[in-house]
Amino acid sequence: MKTKSEDVKSKEVSRRSFLTKGATGVVAGGAAAAGVFAAPAVHAQPAPMVLKMQTSWSSSDIWMTFAQQYVDRVEAMSGGRLKIDLLPAGAVVAAFQVLDAVNDGLIDIAHSVPVYWYGKNKAASLFGTGPVFGGSATTMLSWFYAGGGEEFYRELTQDVMGLDVVGLLGFPMPAQPFGWFKGQVNTVADIEGFKYRTVGLAADLLQSMGMSVAQLPGGEIVPAMERGVIDAFEFNNPSSDMRFGAQDVAKNYYLSSYHQASESFEFLFSKSMLEDLEPDLQAILRHGVEAASTSNTALAMDNYSSDLQKLQSEGVEVHRTSKEILAGQLDAWDKLIPTLEEDPFMKRVLDSQRAWVERVTYYELMNSPDYVLAYNHYFPGKLKL
Repeated sequence: MKTKSEDVKSKEVSRRSFLTKGATGVVAGGAAAAGVFAAPAVHAQPAPMVLKMQTSWSSSDIWMTFAQQYVDRVEAMSGGRLKIDLLPAGAVVAAFQVLDAVNDGLIDIAHSVPVYWYGKNKAASLFGTGPVFGGSATTMLSWFYAGGGEEFYRELTQDVMGLDVVGLLGFPMPAQPFGWFKGQVNTVADIEGFKYRTVGLAADLLQSMGMSVAQLPGGEIVPAMERGVIDAFEFNNPSSDMRFGAQDVAKNYYLSSYHQASESFEFLFSKSMLEDLEPDLQAILRHGVEAASTSNTALAMDNYSSDLQKLQSEGVEVHRTSKEILAGQLDAWDKLIPTLEEDPFMKRVLDSQRAWVERVTYYELMNSPDYVLAYNHYFPGKLKL
């Protein structure tokens, strides 16, 4: 039986043989054939390299379309040299297991969110669902690429956890709704005792506010609600929520929350696989994340807004989370942060994020005009804030 080290080396040799010798072998074979049959030389393109990519989403979730946008861009930019076999959650491993699958070489790429492996290391939540210091998802995605976040992420996955992965973030998600409730909730006292679905540090946060929290993948939420395992929940956005039938089990939908206000998609790559690729193909996989981030944003703005209207037409009451509950969430973060900072790595990450938000969000808020004023000017009476 091969050891894991021998198996990895075998894979590396196989990949390198394809990348560095494949084209030579085709040309040489063509020349030999030309010598025998006196036919003109044919410079055939080597077969594309096929990479296996699994998401953490069901095949019906709109996020599979987001992942497909990445696949389409990589294949187009590589001129057909790379092909990606896109698979939904469960095709190879369960939704929460894609990190292990990339590390173990079962898949080459995963499309997920860091919070789904929060159980392995709580610091995962700082890369998308951590404390909200005032920065939006765009602010925090900027921190990842320009404020030192990517190096912290590399340190966590490769140095601290010893994983054979490279992680990048893309698509700054709109702040997640507080979620779906059977009745109205307006005060902190109203939510005490609820059995509630969320994930990551949001679970710690809301438990401290009196909720009993279950961490479930998206596909398990509605069945859990129907069985009474939970009686309120959040997932992410109007489109995903509508597709798995949230509106069939609850009718009060609360937008705006501080429990997960700055998340982005996670693209996990096998480090060994990347190192076997030619530099231009490595660059395509990396910068394809940036390209898909833009297209994902456009797709989200179109679908999330139109699907919110559809939900309202089906009798869903859309609310903004009350200022009392938002203030209660901030108070809960204030109590949770010191316990997180007992971990030296998490303390360094949080210090970096605070410094970034203090500087960048000051500019953003000072520079932003009052969009509510402009919206109300042209569409009076629609907003109920």
